[in-house]
Amino acid sequence: MKSTGIVRKLDELGRVVLPMEMRVTLDIKPKDPIEIFVEGNQIILRKYEPTCIFCGSASNNVLLNGKRVCRACIEKLNATK
Repeated sequence: MKSTGIVRKLDELGRVVLPMEMRVTLDIKPKDPIEIFVEGNQIILRKYEPTCIFCGSASNNVLLNGKRVCRACIEKLNATK
């Protein structure tokens, strides 16, 4: 993990502001969903990208009955018929 040297304080509601430079670099816009992970004693924030419910792929996904499924998994499902 790379240190940026940026330090921010939490406000009274537990919020922290991501610096504009980071938001621009990571293409994070207002209202974009952010995933929160905990690894040991670290909190990891990552821009949320919907993935296939079967294989976890983030590319070539379609919405099928409210669930994201990639085209490769759709082909595999069709082949089982």
